[in-house]
Amino acid sequence: MSYVDGFLLAVPTARREEYRDFALKGADYFKSLGAKGMVECWGDDVPDGKITSFPMAVKMEPDETVVFAWIVWPSREVRMAAYEKMHADPETEEMMKSMPFDGMRMIYGGFEPIIDLTFD
Repeated sequence: MSYVDGFLLAVPTARREEYRDFALKGADYFKSLGAKGMVECWGDDVPDGKITSFPMAVKMEPDETVVFAWIVWPSREVRMAAYEKMHADPETEEMMKSMPFDGMRMIYGGFEPIIDLTFD
């Protein structure tokens, strides 16, 4: 079964197109490492919470928008091999320096799907 990396971050709203370009470059890179697909979602209806919320989780500022994204890998093993290659690749460090958002507030993790359905 597939393996999924999930991401939640806050991006300056004025940098939407710069972020989109950054994500498209990342998609090519992840594809070259074996990823099956990637989705980037720009927040459109992301309410503030009283106890928890997406904006609170990433300490979103008034001039920022929440982005919810994921990468689908064929397996956890493929993902782990890709991460080893990324950590050894100088291009990864350059990519990290060019992030159009505060990476310190990004939340991420790897997930094993327990349900994977597609509806027509």
